[in-house]
Amino acid sequence: MIEPFRIMIGEDVLLDLWERIAKARIPEGISAYGWEQGTEPDYLRGLMEYWGNGYDWREQEDQLNRFDQFMGNAGGQPLHFIHIRASNPRSKPLLLLHGWPGSIYEFHKLIPLLNHPQLDGGDGRESFHLVVPSLPGYGFSPAPKEPGASPRQLGKWIAALMREELGYSRYYVQGGDWGSVIGSWIAFDYPEEVAGLHLNMAGLKPYIGEDSPPLSDEEMSFLARAKEKRREEFAYQAIQGTRPQTLGVGLNDSPAGLAAWLLEKFRAWSDCGGVLENSFTQDEIITNLMLYWVTGSITSSMRLYYEYRKAEPSLPPNQRVETPTAFSNFPREILNPPRSWVERAYNLVKWSDMPRGGHFAALEEPELLAEDIHTAFLGMPI
Repeated sequence: MIEPFRIMIGEDVLLDLWERIAKARIPEGISAYGWEQGTEPDYLRGLMEYWGNGYDWREQEDQLNRFDQFMGNAGGQPLHFIHIRASNPRSKPLLLLHGWPGSIYEFHKLIPLLNHPQLDGGDGRESFHLVVPSLPGYGFSPAPKEPGASPRQLGKWIAALMREELGYSRYYVQGGDWGSVIGSWIAFDYPEEVAGLHLNMAGLKPYIGEDSPPLSDEEMSFLARAKEKRREEFAYQAIQGTRPQTLGVGLNDSPAGLAAWLLEKFRAWSDCGGVLENSFTQDEIITNLMLYWVTGSITSSMRLYYEYRKAEPSLPPNQRVETPTAFSNFPREILNPPRSWVERAYNLVKWSDMPRGGHFAALEEPELLAEDIHTAFLGMPI
């Protein structure tokens, strides 16, 4: 059963937050290191000052409530989602999937460009009916109660929402980060339902074991870069994938701790040139933090890494996602795979080397992403 949903955070939650911000204990750093050892203390202090004294949650809450939101139950899992019908009855449904450390807020600038592009000079016939769920355990979607909530399982729940609750028998899917993994599994498991897939990160690993085609020099170089990246940048995956509950205690209790943990990723993974405000406003940074804070969902969001380590890390031998797939290759993505690597895992029909942008494409470069989505799905009729 689907029920309307409106974000209404109690004043007591906000008062508690302001008190914690005022009492934050931010450790000193060694200025010569800058961001090398993690989030730079002076930057964090400045952000916390604005969060506590300049940021207006009620204004952001009103902005989020402009979007029609609902709470549904898909396969026994409650799901919060945005659902906006386009004015054009011929419009096609499009499922947008976020990742970590993002949220549905990542799409707040992309949604109008896809739902009513005519307002931005585009062709209204290219509009989409949009479904934008908060992943289970993220934001306003309750956390799964039992083990086994892997990315593939989340995909099954979300596909059930599309099919059983919303009545969409055919639709498009777009995703980045976990959204690319989950969306890829939906396309793999339900090829009769997913008409087209658009990714801005390679979600599923191809099978490269026995009987697979030999790796090219370019692919070998990519895997070597990935190994080096894991050593320098992916320590967060190790702790979130093994002890999310331990880490979550501190992040769920301290807004400064939560901010420090997430800020580092937004800076490192975006095309900001080391200056966060080149890609995001402070309000955007904090509103994304708020969706974790006011729902207490940071710990449950990180459990997805734990479940991923216990589930299917790659596609079955000699199989790929056969759904027609488009790929936006943003230059500051965490890892940029060669086209041949993506073609091992997907029926790749469109590849776009983007001129700028990073991991948070929908938030950093919504116009570029929207244009690529429009162009890709025009060639993938339902």
